[in-house]
Amino acid sequence: MEPFTNIRAFIIDMDGVLWHGEQPQPGLQDFFQALHDHQIRFILATNNASLTREQYVTKLARMGVTTVTRDNILTSATATALYLAEHNNPETTRVFIVGEDGLRQPLLDQGFTLTGLYEVNDSSKETPNLGAHIVVCGKDQTLTWDKLATATLNIRAGAAFIGTNADTTLPTEHGITHGNGAILAALKVATGVTPTIIGKPEPIMYQQALSLLGADPSQTVAIGDRLETDILGAVRTGIRSLLVLSGISTEDDLQKSDYQPTWIMPDIRTITQALLG
Repeated sequence: MEPFTNIRAFIIDMDGVLWHGEQPQPGLQDFFQALHDHQIRFILATNNASLTREQYVTKLARMGVTTVTRDNILTSATATALYLAEHNNPETTRVFIVGEDGLRQPLLDQGFTLTGLYEVNDSSKETPNLGAHIVVCGKDQTLTWDKLATATLNIRAGAAFIGTNADTTLPTEHGITHGNGAILAALKVATGVTPTIIGKPEPIMYQQALSLLGADPSQTVAIGDRLETDILGAVRTGIRSLLVLSGISTEDDLQKSDYQPTWIMPDIRTITQALLG
């Protein structure tokens, strides 16, 4: 592997890298102290769309990290809201979400109108245009039959179908469970429509992170635990990458992969040691 040098910025995944659910990874506080001491800028870029940026700041504070602000955080929900605002007029666009506050708030902040359950365009009704122009699906621990039904009805009525991310699994303190990709799969089967994905491995989110950092891509490294999202996204964006083996992907997965990270390390403790040199 190439020397661990010429690094001025990190784009860091969270689930599986910094924590498993509510369990912080060993060495979490030392890792952020090392970033501060070496003046390395960073964006915490997660495909998880369930929490707001403020909620992530609070979560890190509970784990003893108090140096992170909302400006350091980019979720796939925030990235989706930015992307949709670039391609639609929020003032005239209605959106139905399968998701939680982490997805709802960025869309409201951009000025989109959010529609409710069973509000679907129907020309036979007195007020036919109540449905959504866009359905956005993110990780949702409050998922219900009614949410899935409303999303299905809107997509079948012609609404665009957007997925914040397509992660099929999620590392938690209980083990590996289903991710947003499983919800997208259900809606895809029900509608026959394939969603447009905003999060990793599509380059959109990494490009937004680079813009927020004001960083030179040649001096920026993406850190993640998933080959098929974090590392592939970095490859597609043209930046170096570091895979930690503390989350989803394993050494066996590496042997089967057509693409490789620039570096492989066991966890964030090893990254800290490498920074300390």
